[in-house]
Amino acid sequence: MFTPALFTRNSFWRDPFEEMSAMFPSVFDDGGLEKSFAGFNTDVMEKDGNYVLQAELPGFNKEDIHVDLKNNILSISASHNEEKKEEDEKTKYIRRERHSASYSRSFRVANVLPEDISASYKNGILEVTFPKRDALPEKEAQKIEIK
Repeated sequence: MFTPALFTRNSFWRDPFEEMSAMFPSVFDDGGLEKSFAGFNTDVMEKDGNYVLQAELPGFNKEDIHVDLKNNILSISASHNEEKKEEDEKTKYIRRERHSASYSRSFRVANVLPEDISASYKNGILEVTFPKRDALPEKEAQKIEIK
């Protein structure tokens, strides 16, 4: 009669790190760090001589979103911390969950001044508009004398 073995072939030489991974859920599983560092969907289009960048940021308030321009880099960031403070004297919480999200994307833009950029946020869509300008002609490399 066949009796199933309690141990697998390599169970004696089991990897201790594998056991640790099995005991503690990974932060990179669904709902962990991986999602908090994810980007957000964007579309860039040409419209009426401008570039229009649309970013999907549902669930954020306008105050949670920042658009910055520095050194020809347009940066969009959004950060949100959900806090529910529904207190009830009869309720004893065993587990409470909060949602926290932080996103950031950067785009290289050329020849754009901050005053040329307009942004609006409506129904979870951030729309950033800036003028389409011709690229400056590339300058030839200039030799630097080594002393």
